Amino acid sequence: MSTPAPGSLLVLDDNRDIRRMLTMQLQLMGHTVVEAADGLEALDLIYTYPFDLVLLDLTMPRMSGFSVLEQIKADPALRHLPVIIISAAGELKNAVRSIELGAEDFLSKPFEAAILKARISASLDRKRLRDMERSYLRTIEQERATSERLLLNVLPKPIADRLRDERRLVVDRFPAVTVLFADIVDFSELSLKLRPAVLIEWLNDIFTTFDELAQKHGLEKIKTIGDAYMAAAGLPTPRPDHAAAAARMALEMLAMARLLANPLGEALQLRIGLDTGPVVAGVIGTMKFSYDLWGDTVNTASRMEEHGLPGRIQVTQNTYDCLRDQFRFEPRGPVAVKGKGAIDAYWLLEQQFDES
Repeated sequence: MSTPAPGSLLVLDDNRDIRRMLTMQLQLMGHTVVEAADGLEALDLIYTYPFDLVLLDLTMPRMSGFSVLEQIKADPALRHLPVIIISAAGELKNAVRSIELGAEDFLSKPFEAAILKARISASLDRKRLRDMERSYLRTIEQERATSERLLLNVLPKPIADRLRDERRLVVDRFPAVTVLFADIVDFSELSLKLRPAVLIEWLNDIFTTFDELAQKHGLEKIKTIGDAYMAAAGLPTPRPDHAAAAARMALEMLAMARLLANPLGEALQLRIGLDTGPVVAGVIGTMKFSYDLWGDTVNTASRMEEHGLPGRIQVTQNTYDCLRDQFRFEPRGPVAVKGKGAIDAYWLLEQQFDES
């Protein structure tokens, strides 16, 4: 319901003649007026229509004007509704109590029409200013919430909180995390056969599934690089089972891939690599933030994926040592890794479960 200008007013008085007289005066001023004969009827109307102002008598049957005023001001949805008390009980104590309960103004009967007009005009002006202020505050809160959601899409929440609160470089050293890299086999060849929109939609579906798996297993997605996906377990909040969490996600990624096909109907093949060790993590950029990892563990995990085989998960000796009692492995033997020479690697096969 739109509010007619200059205002939509509720007149509450148990005296019919006074109500009619007030209504006529207010209508001559250009206001839209609704009448109520008692407090309960008035509250029903207030909860139904968006009034700009209430003119309220104190002495009424069933529910006093003070009680109506208290109920209006106790309701968070109504407390900003201005109320002017117009009462024949014009003692100072009544005026004081009315103002203490939240009334905008107090007029004693009989009153001058010019005074009433001025008081109403001032109350409506103040209400409109308050309404504008609340509208601006709501807009600011909505924009802040949107900015927060966008920031959390880019950064982990603990990092976003630190960046916002500390306003300085965010960098941490983690002594033990497990880094996961996954890559779609033959993606470059596939990209030449598909329309870009189809290719990107398919890639987005896969990465969205990976994101869901990362959330399920408690890994932090770090980034995507073309058709490669990078995640890590054990940061930004350290956890002792980081290697097991990464291994479970890797196994579920392979299981998911077996159920999917690319847009040409061909089987989806993944290569996945894991390494466990120390990393440095931090936020880079000032205009566009990025939470990234650095260190030998990152490079080695990437090499495990790069030198892996389709449909298999290759892990380093470090990751194997963390998981050898919980998962089944197959030794692969030495793998030549750029900058490190030959290192021992293993194929992660499945999780072992206690059958006792």
